[in-house]
Amino acid sequence: MAQLHLIKQSQGILIPATPETSDFLQSKCKLGSVLEADYKLVRNPAFHRRYFALLNLGFEYWEPTGGAISSNERRLITGYAKYLAAYGGSESALLDAAGQYLDRIAEKRSGYISICKSFDAYRAWVIVEAGHYDAIQLPDGTLKKHPRSISFASMDECEFQELYKASLDVLWRWILSRSFNSLQEAENAANQLLSFAGDADETLMVSPSRMHNAAGRRIGSEISSAGRKGRTKLKP
Repeated sequence: MAQLHLIKQSQGILIPATPETSDFLQSKCKLGSVLEADYKLVRNPAFHRRYFALLNLGFEYWEPTGGAISSNERRLITGYAKYLAAYGGSESALLDAAGQYLDRIAEKRSGYISICKSFDAYRAWVIVEAGHYDAIQLPDGTLKKHPRSISFASMDECEFQELYKASLDVLWRWILSRSFNSLQEAENAANQLLSFAGDADETLMVSPSRMHNAAGRRIGSEISSAGRKGRTKLKP
């Protein structure tokens, strides 16, 4: 089955976007032939690069400070403390006790956990937190959230735009709000990071992790030179 790429030229008229499409229409289709197809908007490569620049920005500003206690575990314990408080007792005292318990567990776990930053794991986390995942049941009955593929073939332009907006909200809530004054300021910094990655066509030819490493070294020097006093940010 041929894959056709078409450009909307005017109202109701589509023209070939590639030589392969043109050859197919000229050699394989007779005048009056009816073609049936499921169409979708092809992703904008520049917007794809912009998304990874945003991911790179969040990754560079993210500094692991723990990780021994997951957010789900913390929500579970604090939620249970509030549940007990509803049946009597001081909520503040119960929450304080829950916090001390979590700190004790975290300290115990940190003795055998080596904290490191993984861009691939971080990217998967952002996509899942943005709501673009499939729930998979494991043999032990637990559910695992698996991030959906963001390849050009797997996600169209409309869905990718939704992913970008949701990912920006996630990164702002968890990371970027500590270093930037507004979402627009953070996006401007991401665009600056995109320029660090070099030639746009070359960027498309490398893996996201290599793109991160190349841009990360540059932004890392920006962060280091700025110091850790007050808000650390790229040049506006």
